Amino acid sequence: MEKQHTDPPPGATPELDDLKVKEEATLARDVGLGQVLEVEATPEQERKVLRKLDIILIWGGILMCHAAAKNFGGLMAARFFLGVGEAAIAPGFSLITGMFYKREEQPARQSAWFLGNCISTIIGGVVAYGIGSIKTNAVSSWQLLFLILGAITAFISFFLIVLLPDSPKKAIFLTKPERAIAMHRTLANKTGVADEGSFRWDQAWQALRDPQTWFLVLYTFSVNLCNGGITSFSSIIINGFGFSQIRSLLMQMPLGGAQVVFLILTAGIATFVPHTRILMMIFNTLTSLIGMILVWKLDEDNRRGRLTGLALGAVFAVNIPLSLSIISSNVAGFTKRSTTSALLFVAYCVGNIVGPQFFYTSEEPHYPTGMKAATSGLALGAFFLMCLLVYYIWENKRRDRLYGVPEQMTESQELALGLSSKTDLEIEDFRYVV
Repeated sequence: MEKQHTDPPPGATPELDDLKVKEEATLARDVGLGQVLEVEATPEQERKVLRKLDIILIWGGILMCHAAAKNFGGLMAARFFLGVGEAAIAPGFSLITGMFYKREEQPARQSAWFLGNCISTIIGGVVAYGIGSIKTNAVSSWQLLFLILGAITAFISFFLIVLLPDSPKKAIFLTKPERAIAMHRTLANKTGVADEGSFRWDQAWQALRDPQTWFLVLYTFSVNLCNGGITSFSSIIINGFGFSQIRSLLMQMPLGGAQVVFLILTAGIATFVPHTRILMMIFNTLTSLIGMILVWKLDEDNRRGRLTGLALGAVFAVNIPLSLSIISSNVAGFTKRSTTSALLFVAYCVGNIVGPQFFYTSEEPHYPTGMKAATSGLALGAFFLMCLLVYYIWENKRRDRLYGVPEQMTESQELALGLSSKTDLEIEDFRYVV
């Protein structure tokens, strides 16, 4: 979901009439609209679309097409289709992770693939700075940036198409007995990992009525009010600290560094200390809230303090793998899990659409209204996570009183449950991971 910011720095695109702040917000909105429209078709077709993840190849090609934009309209069209291409990637990785790993293993595995995003933020700053320093008459530096990053993405996609399976049964790097073991070891998750049935409308409807769905959706929307602003305007905000336009790209590296540190810390705790996933998400969200307050309230001449605040403000993004692990661990039934993932991604997109609209041209580069929206969103996000935690604890205790403490299931019972496509609300022995 969260991605390396690849917009050209302000003032670096004379061919595009020096994009104004409002146009930057429109471009951010356009990506979100493309994601929303694509994700509407995702749940039913997800398994087919993600079988080879060739959407990543398309995404890389669209990224390269940005270099052909001659005006704002062309760039807007490219950004829209970029959102379309991205829509299935994070939900697809989440579903695949849930098929291969046990519930207790998922936070670390979800975080492992998301770590690449954090590292790309660090490396991306250096790459953007280096490419921005290249002087050539053939293409502009910002065009070269899109061409290089798009080509790398397209190249990597070929390895994923060949090597990354959509289920343990299709894993070419496993022998037939190993595939059976991989399928069997995840049956204890009770989330229907062996279910390969068709789309079920009753499960989709149940997802819409489940309180956990809406707590996660509201949390995701709220925090992405902040994400939309940071992703779209971080270089402008840093430029407002007194750094040059090209150096502002380099100074985005601390954002990725902070994410790496907090991702390893909180994912490690969530993996090895029971019942801490949501607590770690709350911790990350409050850390970002403090960071954004520092950016907003510190004196203008305190560049180090405000840059530190901006780096901390990006920490909430590492909650993405933890929230995805909650879905893969706590939502049973393939259709229900796919629907919940789709709703979460819609909330992510809508938050990224709405967030940048609070960043007004007249308030550049400090954006007080945008900062108010970002801090309010983070505060609301922490509140909805608390609500989710309380709901899970209450529901687990209610089920213990009603059905008794869950007993160890036999292998045949686990297999039957894995093939049954029952949801978490229908399985009496199901207890939510917190």
